[in-house]
Amino acid sequence: MPQVRLGLRENLPQFALLVVVNAFVGAMIGLERAILPAVAEQAFHLAARTAILSFIVVFGVTKAMVNYAAGRWSDRIGRKRVLVTGWLTAIPVPWLLMWAPSWPWILWANALLGVSQGLTWSTTVIMKIDLVGPKQRGLAMGLNECAGYVAVGLSALATGYLASRYAVRPEPFYPGVIYAAAGLLLSAVFVRETHGHARHEARAHVSVHPPTRPHRNLAIINETGFVNNLNDGMSWGLFPIVYAGAGLDLHSIGVLAAIYPAVWGIGQLATGALSDRIGRKWLIASGMWIQAGSIAMVAMVRDFPSYAVCAVLLGVGTAMVYPTLLAAVGDVAHPSSRASAIGRYRLWRDLGYAAGALLAGATADVVGVGAAIVLVAVMTFGSGAIVAARLHERRGGEEDFRTVDERVRAEAS
Repeated sequence: MPQVRLGLRENLPQFALLVVVNAFVGAMIGLERAILPAVAEQAFHLAARTAILSFIVVFGVTKAMVNYAAGRWSDRIGRKRVLVTGWLTAIPVPWLLMWAPSWPWILWANALLGVSQGLTWSTTVIMKIDLVGPKQRGLAMGLNECAGYVAVGLSALATGYLASRYAVRPEPFYPGVIYAAAGLLLSAVFVRETHGHARHEARAHVSVHPPTRPHRNLAIINETGFVNNLNDGMSWGLFPIVYAGAGLDLHSIGVLAAIYPAVWGIGQLATGALSDRIGRKWLIASGMWIQAGSIAMVAMVRDFPSYAVCAVLLGVGTAMVYPTLLAAVGDVAHPSSRASAIGRYRLWRDLGYAAGALLAGATADVVGVGAAIVLVAVMTFGSGAIVAARLHERRGGEEDFRTVDERVRAEAS
């Protein structure tokens, strides 16, 4: 049996494969990013914002619950089985989006998509953290989230183009069949189990910098993730409606829907690694503040170039927050229960999708879309302030990483 080693370089082939797998995970969610509100209005004649955003509620609640289960299942039965199950669940989704005869069928597709995303994205996160150990958690999460959200952006761009060239259904969802088949093939045939890497780290788990009040840290991290996805749920549902109200066509809306996750994705290549060097706290707090400013700006402008600037800024802010929060969970959680801790974090984070859709939809129906956007901006700014005031800094470092491998080798000899 080959010796288990922790580190990005030591596990590069499997790590790179998981990056590719997560790109297909992101591409699946990108199918809906630009055009599903248009599908609701044009194909099913829905008018109320709350009804249109119901697909995000279903997706968010389902994904959140499955995130929690995925973490626990990964600790119990292994990561790969959970990953493959997630891809099997994804297979019907593009077909339902193409041919659903009524809106409840679209909601059912989003429930399946939530299950799939909860199983697949959670597992790729857990597996990458398993492989790299404490030394490069931020970099690992940056690479993982970069692949996922660049793929979200490219997929959204493709669906927006196909919708403007053909129709809102079925052509924009054809690529989803390829994404699901490729993800399933790679996961079932080529991905290897990483649970042994977590057990290897757990046998000699040494904390050079012991965490202070880890439960308080986790609570703050969970709350911040919740608000981050609350504003993402709002932007996913309301921004295409805002853009359409400003007279933009489906292709332009698709471009804007692609800019945000593309900048978010690419930016994480830098911010994930940066958090390993300078710490998590101030990247998270300042990222939330940049998000808040960019969201508020959307309510104040009415042209494509201005919306594009807002999308870039929102992507920058989210890139500062997203991988850093995941790495912060890894800093606090013990390796033996890390998957469950990540599952709990992702439970709370993705409930934010549902909360954002419900809050934004209800507020937009009562007092207007602009007021809903400003409300979410204020909540995002407040969450950043909580991080700045209360989050205790704690990072895994090179000394932690070296100590784990040295101690395991000493015990083996």
